[in-house]
Amino acid sequence: MKKTKVDHYTDKEALEFHSYKKPGKIEISSSKNMTTKRDLALAYSPGVAAPVRAISENPEAVFDYTSKGNLVAVISNGSAILGMGNLGALASKPVMEGKAVLFKRFADIDSIDLEIDSGDANEIINSIKNFAPSFGGINLEDIAAPDCFIIEEKLKEILDIPVFHDDQHGTAIITTAALINALDISKKKIDEIKIVVNGAGASAMACTNLFKKSGVPQKNITMVDRKGVIFRGRDNLNQWKSSHAIDTKNRTLDDAIKNADVFLGLSAKGALTKDMVKKMSKNPIIFACANPDPEITPEEIEEVRDDAIIATGRSDYPNQVNNLIGFPYIFRGALDVRAKTINEEMKVAAAHAIANLAKEDVPDEVVAAMGGERPHYGKNYIIPSTFDPRLISVIPAAVAKAAMETGVARINIENFDTYKDQLKQRLDPTVTIMQGVNNYIKKKQKKVVFADGEDENMLKAAIAFKNSKLGIPILIGKEELIKNQIKKIGYNENFDIEIVNSKDTPKREKYVKYLFKRLQREKGMLEWDCDRLIRNDRVIWASCMVACKDADAMVTGNTRRYSSSLEKITQVVDPRPGEIMFGLNLIVNRGKTIFICDTSVIEYPNAEQLAEMAKSAARVVKLFGIVPKIAFLSHSTFGQPATDRTKRLSDAVEILKKNNVDFKFDGEMQPDVALEEIYKELYPFSEIVGNSNVLIMPSQHSAAISYKMIKSMSRAKVIGPLLIGLGLPIEIAPLRSSTSEILNLASIAAYSADVIDYKK
Repeated sequence: MKKTKVDHYTDKEALEFHSYKKPGKIEISSSKNMTTKRDLALAYSPGVAAPVRAISENPEAVFDYTSKGNLVAVISNGSAILGMGNLGALASKPVMEGKAVLFKRFADIDSIDLEIDSGDANEIINSIKNFAPSFGGINLEDIAAPDCFIIEEKLKEILDIPVFHDDQHGTAIITTAALINALDISKKKIDEIKIVVNGAGASAMACTNLFKKSGVPQKNITMVDRKGVIFRGRDNLNQWKSSHAIDTKNRTLDDAIKNADVFLGLSAKGALTKDMVKKMSKNPIIFACANPDPEITPEEIEEVRDDAIIATGRSDYPNQVNNLIGFPYIFRGALDVRAKTINEEMKVAAAHAIANLAKEDVPDEVVAAMGGERPHYGKNYIIPSTFDPRLISVIPAAVAKAAMETGVARINIENFDTYKDQLKQRLDPTVTIMQGVNNYIKKKQKKVVFADGEDENMLKAAIAFKNSKLGIPILIGKEELIKNQIKKIGYNENFDIEIVNSKDTPKREKYVKYLFKRLQREKGMLEWDCDRLIRNDRVIWASCMVACKDADAMVTGNTRRYSSSLEKITQVVDPRPGEIMFGLNLIVNRGKTIFICDTSVIEYPNAEQLAEMAKSAARVVKLFGIVPKIAFLSHSTFGQPATDRTKRLSDAVEILKKNNVDFKFDGEMQPDVALEEIYKELYPFSEIVGNSNVLIMPSQHSAAISYKMIKSMSRAKVIGPLLIGLGLPIEIAPLRSSTSEILNLASIAAYSADVIDYKK
């Protein structure tokens, strides 16, 4: 079983992330236009009176006229924060904001974090009861046992909206899904297996309850806490532990584990030993879910058993039990039918939906999201990936259907096929592009040169590249300056990262010969001219490293203008045979992904160049797992109005038609026609109206202005410009790029180094 190191960051980096630009991770934005006096009057007074009256007459109308139906409160008192213990309500806020972000990112659910500064369960219950009418659901988080049981049980009695303690039920649902598939693979029956649960906290009890609901007899489950086996007659058991007590002579974990089919650990590092594993039945199922260190490592298990099915709570092993697979989608389904609660049947339905998804053949878009890896149902794949884009349509539908069948839904879904399509549209799977790229390059470990190593953001990106195991960074710069910067960031100055100084390396002679051979005739340069370039210019030096195969890829820029970097690079590297060079920006905004070109190279392309751009852009977009739909943009649409400036675009369309290309394209058209579905009715003859994802701009200045305005005036994620058509995997970061932007370009350069044949 393959293991990789977990990503790590310094406290300083984490603090900078949370304080960058605007402190925190969430904000409120209006879903309606608020630009005119009329807009404000409709939003507030007097227009707001109409929905107020409607809701007073019919409380259910609140779902029609307010955000309640898509709003979840994430609530904690900070008494059990992420394994750090009781640090108080205020300290829990960063975690609760993070949970709110996950709701939005994975299920398009709006969420507000609420921290209650109280250790009194009744006071917390009353607080939530009083503000609950504002929300469509309540997610309890990081509340210590037994208060978490008391609070959830009471709230479920008095509220008519879903109340869900994710620490309990999220873990239970994912673990049950894993159990269902592990039993299937090991050919064991759920009503015959013997289970040992080590741990008696909130999540352990929730898992045990769901196991029982799924068909495991109570007498077949032994629960163990710090004092030993929970057996009938044991002194000082609270009401929750008592419900799991069984008649047994076993008193220790070592006693209970003999001939057990399943071990579920929600306890502490080292709780399960190799000797205990040896005592388990044939084809044992071992879920060691303690974090950050499991009860026993997969490597230790494999030293004594080769027939075990293993899951952990960690991302660096197969079969991660991760609540993120569950809670966003469970709430999505519950909210969409306006469920009054999340009952056991809905949880079981979610578990089965997750289990069944792992059994299905993995489609290409999922392979792309997982970095080119196509997992197959079996011992090392019993739970779907966290980034499987099918989760958004599969789990909510199962939960919604169970809510309807059990009578807790306020509204019914008439057509589940239509509902699943609507769910898919909430989150475009292409938002996982960089996740897929990063997953891919982690397996390849390319050497990437960061040419401006002394620049703080470039240096941070290189460190993040190394720490995230994306590849092997090489920094160009003065060692003393770089080490001081590393220390400033919060690492030891002897941090293990390669630093190269272009003035003193023994490879200089090799690079001079390479450059002199290229430039002696083309530029009339002498050998000493080339030597001066090599010594004095980090971009030239780094480009030579890639050209001479001392590195696989490179990223530069950030400290100089794009055109200046490109001019230096092209002295060392030719365009890719048969292609032209241009800039391609990837933009993700509100779940929609588009590509814009040319943003950085050709000032005013002719029709032939526009057509070539389209062909190259289509090739690149396909590498990201996206089907290209290319629109040639203009101020006119299909010849209206016709001007001299639009002819290049319509000519480019005609060139592509004659070339019989294998992608969809059309033009010329205005950007709203290309992107907004309302225009489909006006132009039914075009397949790409309203759904274009590659926009060919009429000139570099219009392309650059467009993407920079989008980046500056919206919360769009912009990656690039990607340098397309160069003969080697080299990317240029625009002036003053952020660490994240440089890191993305470095990842794409490493990805290109492996998936593109630069000889063609």
